[in-house]
Amino acid sequence: MHDDEADSPAAHTPSRLRDRSELRDVVQIYAHGADRRKPDLVASMFTPGGRLVIHRDPGSAEPPTVRAGRAEIARALASLDRYPVTTHLIANQLITFGPDGDRADGETYCTAHHIYESQGVRRDRVMSIRYLDTFVRTDEGWRIETRTLHCDWVEDRPLTA
Repeated sequence: MHDDEADSPAAHTPSRLRDRSELRDVVQIYAHGADRRKPDLVASMFTPGGRLVIHRDPGSAEPPTVRAGRAEIARALASLDRYPVTTHLIANQLITFGPDGDRADGETYCTAHHIYESQGVRRDRVMSIRYLDTFVRTDEGWRIETRTLHCDWVEDRPLTA
């Protein structure tokens, strides 16, 4: 049995449960930093040479955008400034650990709301996102080595009062 299997005894040890909790914190801090416009906080969740790979909307032929390093990742978060409000709701998270326990892969679901105004109407651009992450344990704790953002669907709707 591998320790990354959900029914494995190793998956329920105190240290493995602590790792899972810390990894959950990393993705929640990322979401909080994005919504509160704290780009340096978001960037601090990555390794110094970490990568953020952003795939465009579903069906887009554009190649993904890649940001490497904390400074570039922090600058990339500035694109959220065009929205007065964003809300990233973190949902399911599945983690599998590497054999040494110091690396992990994760898939985290997120529903992201982006509020903006168009022609005098407040609108909500809702994105269903899957973050595919590679995590590594560092001296700073667990950090994202690579985060690949996949958008499964987008809905744009007017906000009702």
